[in-house]
Amino acid sequence: MTAPDPSLEAAETAFRDVLAESPARAAVLLVDIHPADAVEWLRDTEDRDRSMVFGALSPTCQASILEHADEALTQELIAPLDARLLTRVLEELPSDEAADVLIEADDQVANDALERLSPATAESLRTLLSFDPESAGGIMATDFVVTQPGERIGDVVKSVRKGAEDIESDVGVFVLDQQRRPIGYLSDRALLTHTIHSPVEEVMCEPFVVAVDEDQEGVAQLMAKYGLQSVAVVDDAGALLGVISAEDAAAILEEEVDEDIALLVGVGADQQQTRLPVLVRVRQRLPLMGLTVVAGLASAKILALALGHGSGDGGGVQQAILRYLPLIVGLAGNVGIQSSTIFVRGFATGEVDEDREWPVFFTEWGVGTIIGALCGVTTWLVAGFIESSTPGLGAAVGFAVFAAVAWAAMLGGIIPIACRSLGIDPAVVAGPFLIALSDVSGSAIYIFVAREIAMR
Repeated sequence: MTAPDPSLEAAETAFRDVLAESPARAAVLLVDIHPADAVEWLRDTEDRDRSMVFGALSPTCQASILEHADEALTQELIAPLDARLLTRVLEELPSDEAADVLIEADDQVANDALERLSPATAESLRTLLSFDPESAGGIMATDFVVTQPGERIGDVVKSVRKGAEDIESDVGVFVLDQQRRPIGYLSDRALLTHTIHSPVEEVMCEPFVVAVDEDQEGVAQLMAKYGLQSVAVVDDAGALLGVISAEDAAAILEEEVDEDIALLVGVGADQQQTRLPVLVRVRQRLPLMGLTVVAGLASAKILALALGHGSGDGGGVQQAILRYLPLIVGLAGNVGIQSSTIFVRGFATGEVDEDREWPVFFTEWGVGTIIGALCGVTTWLVAGFIESSTPGLGAAVGFAVFAAVAWAAMLGGIIPIACRSLGIDPAVVAGPFLIALSDVSGSAIYIFVAREIAMR
């Protein structure tokens, strides 16, 4: 892991100090900071100060920051902007990024901003907005350079230089026929390594083309497979509509993998999970926990039918307690893995740095504790009904569920933090070690607590 940049840390400290006195002066300090770092600083700033700092920046700086911001932060940053200010920002953004910003803007403000743009730009953005956001048309850019057969490499290079500030970078040049259908492709390397007098038809290679309604994940996988710099997006007639860059494809793959992992363990697909309110996270994770509770209670009922309900004496109570052990293993394991996944994911993406480890830990523990309480109450009520012949057993099982799940949530944060502190990859250790430790310790806590309460 790369050591923190002392100069960047000092700059952030200066930003925080100045921010307390004047958000406008703090905005000046962001001008020379990389937009990705500026996004992180703004994300950790109070809402009111964040809006004031962003509003004090030039449209160029605002556009650079929005290019690196996620959907939630983009929505927050542009919310105070009126149509006039939003228009100035849109003019600084590539077409695909501008369309993404318009999606997050208020509908009326977005429409007014489109009216203020040049007719050509507005029409281009409306076209992009008409496509499914998850399709090739939804992620393509419409700012690019094209050429025709018969042109010379030197002429193409001049065209690229002329539109350098307005076109999508690193996408090469597509060669079109008279019907605007891609018939060739010139990579940046080809433009640099051939003489300016070479005809484009002697240099161009076969273009890769995708339909405008193609799923974005499929397009990204195609580009990754063949190592493509860009692909052409065409309509039903084969005419060129836009291009997708390798950078966009890589971002899509990362987003899709991140989302799949999150959904696999039952957490929300939001990229910035650790910055969501605690209750929002609880709501996102409850469906999987509810399914686990139902499965655990069903297992307990099956075991009761197979082994008998017991005689109601001490041995019967202990047997009843053990019937709910699968419920504990499942619940504690799921909650612990969810917390662990959030940390490992946050470490890998930089979302959770060393300064945020413990604040994130306490909020994640809070999420797990609330889930444990809700599951405990549910188990208390249902187990109390099932075990009506054993008074107090439902309450004992319910409270023990809460204790075991809260403990597992704590382990789910402590273990990844400890792994990173020791220089061990949390992704390798946290999962297997957490499951083993959570199963053993959670079961022990459950049995101890349930027995202490039920046997009184």
